[in-house]
Amino acid sequence: MFARRLDKSISILYNIIMDKKFCENLKGARKGVGLTQKQVAEKLGVVESCYANWEQGRTEPNVDMLRKLAEIFDVSIDELIK
Repeated sequence: MFARRLDKSISILYNIIMDKKFCENLKGARKGVGLTQKQVAEKLGVVESCYANWEQGRTEPNVDMLRKLAEIFDVSIDELIK
């Protein structure tokens, strides 16, 4: 039982670290192309707060939005999520 709890804790910690990395990558990619959050949101057809939530790790974009983000920032999806 202890091992199962430990595995779950490690999994949760890994997800937190990876989510933070995604947020940092997303923000860095946006700044790299010189766009504001509002400009990216407009290109995606979402409200600014929706995009801001992705950068802050409150919510995550779906696969379709990931594809669009990669296109806007001229990077691969892998570069955003790793």
